[in-house]
Amino acid sequence: MKLMNVDLTVHLPVNFVACQLCALLSAFWFRLFLHPSKTSPFIRHVVATLLGIYFAMFCFGWYALHFLVQSGLTYGIMILTGVEHMHKYCLLVALSYLSLCQITRVYVFDYGMYTADFTGPMMVITQKITSLAFEIHDGMARKEEHLTPGQKILAIRRMPSLLEYFSYNCNFMGILAGPTCSYNDYVAFIEGDPRRHRDQEADRKSNSKLRENEPSPNTEVARKVATSFFCLLVFLSVCKVFPVERNIDDDFIANTPFYAQVVYLYLSMLTTRPKYYFVWTLADAINNAAGFGFNGYDGNGAPRWDLISNLRILNIEFATSFKVFLDNWNIQTAHWLKRVCYERCPYHPTAATFILSAMWHGAYPGYYLTFLTGIVITLAARAVRHNVRPHFLHSPSHKLVYDIITWAATQIAICYTVVPFVLLSIGPSIKFYRSWYFGLHIGCVLLAVALPVKPRHLRLKEQQKNLLHEPVQHHVEATDSDGSQKEKTT
Repeated sequence: MKLMNVDLTVHLPVNFVACQLCALLSAFWFRLFLHPSKTSPFIRHVVATLLGIYFAMFCFGWYALHFLVQSGLTYGIMILTGVEHMHKYCLLVALSYLSLCQITRVYVFDYGMYTADFTGPMMVITQKITSLAFEIHDGMARKEEHLTPGQKILAIRRMPSLLEYFSYNCNFMGILAGPTCSYNDYVAFIEGDPRRHRDQEADRKSNSKLRENEPSPNTEVARKVATSFFCLLVFLSVCKVFPVERNIDDDFIANTPFYAQVVYLYLSMLTTRPKYYFVWTLADAINNAAGFGFNGYDGNGAPRWDLISNLRILNIEFATSFKVFLDNWNIQTAHWLKRVCYERCPYHPTAATFILSAMWHGAYPGYYLTFLTGIVITLAARAVRHNVRPHFLHSPSHKLVYDIITWAATQIAICYTVVPFVLLSIGPSIKFYRSWYFGLHIGCVLLAVALPVKPRHLRLKEQQKNLLHEPVQHHVEATDSDGSQKEKTT
């Protein structure tokens, strides 16, 4: 089936939006008529898988077969190879298959165009395949005492069946736009016992409350659907007002004062974000409508539906550090990179994580330029945070000044970093950086070299020491001082 685009600049296929709206209606039906109390997990797995394959075929035609081939290949690897090494083989094969499809689509079919971009869903499936493989490896090949608390919760103790595997990868709720979720969370949802494997001592009360009175997601779904379409309206209204390409227009560079170029850069990149807000918020709403995404209760006893949320819009727009921005943008991908790469890479984990992210995103050279720039800026931001921030925490007024300065610096740094991600090609991207005299690159390298930061293994050792001596304080600090939530790890 041929995809129709709203506009070549908008890159939002009508078929995709129509399928997501059908998926939203199907999710309500799935929760009401195929509730775990009314039918078996087998039926729920079958229906979720068949609906997912149907929506994929409607959107991408026979390209959707790549989803089944990629999943089938990696399932064969999981069955035929031992649990000791299958996580490495699955990562290699899934990422290679994705990269081959991305290279073919970009350089053989339609460079720079987004029509029939079947590789988008494959990116999410690749995350699921590799996450599952590492979680099986943790649960069946590693000793319990060698796992972090987070790995213990997500570890898988038995091999999934073929149906469970395809249901996890290709269910209708997440096949088109994700988000990625853990296999244990998904199976617990299908079997009707959310957060079962997360039933820590502190959560038992809330989980028993859930079993007695299952919370309704309707209010949260309505809020997220309204938010997503408001973002779509904003995007369609402003996407042509501040084209990113103007940042490299010769007349604009020659005749515009630098401060005005900075302001325009911020506005042009700001107006690209509502597209992602629309897609990810609607995808989250679809999962919630099916009953998936419940994450316990907050301090006031209200149900939280953010287990697999992919972004926090206000935290993104008011981020005061590069890290806070990344922690709240594409959250499930950040978790995947952390669990698959950052936590397990013995050398230069930051660089390795950015490189894996670039490979996963695709074959455009602009992606690699963005993530290589991201390495430098991350190291510089970390150095500033460790060395400068403590001097501004002595009074609220100093902290406010610091937050205002770091907000502006963060927004400009993010915009500067992601311009190649939008421009895609290497020539225009280098032209943009040359117009800025590679200023942020040079400044960040100097900051990273000049300001010392303890190596990661020493910081981890220090955290463990603090955990032993000050357990209460460690628990409180599970929320970042900037307000962003961090995953609790030791």
